[in-house]
Amino acid sequence: MTDQTFTLSRRGILTGAAGLGLVGLAGPGLVVSAAQAAAPKQEAAPAVIGRFRLGEFEITTLLDGAAVSEEPQKTFGMNATPEEFAAVSGANFLPVDRFRNSFTPTLVNTGQELVLFDTGVGEGGRPGRGNLRQALQAAGYSPEQVDIVVLTHMHPDHIGGMVEAGAAAFPNARYVTGQGEFDFWSKQDPASNGVAKLMTTNITPFAEKMTFLGDGGSVVSGITGMAAFGHTPGHMVYRLESGGQQLLITGDMTNHYVWSLAQPDWEVRFDMDKAAAAATRRKVLGMLASERIPFIGYHMPAPALGFVEAAGNGFRYVPASYQLNL
Repeated sequence: MTDQTFTLSRRGILTGAAGLGLVGLAGPGLVVSAAQAAAPKQEAAPAVIGRFRLGEFEITTLLDGAAVSEEPQKTFGMNATPEEFAAVSGANFLPVDRFRNSFTPTLVNTGQELVLFDTGVGEGGRPGRGNLRQALQAAGYSPEQVDIVVLTHMHPDHIGGMVEAGAAAFPNARYVTGQGEFDFWSKQDPASNGVAKLMTTNITPFAEKMTFLGDGGSVVSGITGMAAFGHTPGHMVYRLESGGQQLLITGDMTNHYVWSLAQPDWEVRFDMDKAAAAATRRKVLGMLASERIPFIGYHMPAPALGFVEAAGNGFRYVPASYQLNL
């Protein structure tokens, strides 16, 4: 406040209201007429992006969309009792009948190359998803500028955006994925496996432009692949290092900030090898907690950036605020 004092009186309010053309008084308060107050509702929210710097890298998270589903314990905590699931959910202010799942690819501008991690649901996705192109544009980029597309694994919500209108969605890109992941799905029968069927249109046509990595393989300088098997047979996470700072892009290593991250031993329906997935969660989350490295999780609440803290027999998700924007 300054030394000046501003005093409002009923006469002052009425005078100001008349000068502004505001009409309709009820009791002691000023009421704007219904005709003036009825602004149209906005059905579609703008694309959501999050951006920060990691050393010399510019990192942008891109919300491809989100979905609300019912009966979360059919997906998460399948080996927990209903009572335990309800208690953990209630302690975290979560309902036990519905949940919201975000889909968040990540864009990394190294200064030399533009690297996209995962491609979202794609044009065939259900309403509320498949918005990667719009999110890219909101971030100031176009699909034609993407130099490298890295696929953490081959589930449809990660490879669905590889093709648009029958053509490559990222026409100037080369591709990187795990060798074990590609090999596993390539051997499946497309007639009996939905992922293998999608592979025939969204992955196989690009195989000649693909680089296949194992544990410790390099995407570009400062981006290294790490084996994180269990969710799928060849699932990979990626460590970013620039200017003395680090970040982990974890894909689907953990799929919910409470029902998977905080409870790493709880089974997740989409984990193909549930025991291996739980062991991977404990290993990777333990590393993130001990080394205090931030991470981006594909299904974490948008903008999907946070930290991990050890808590009891599990972990706690700490959403990032301004730490990486200082």
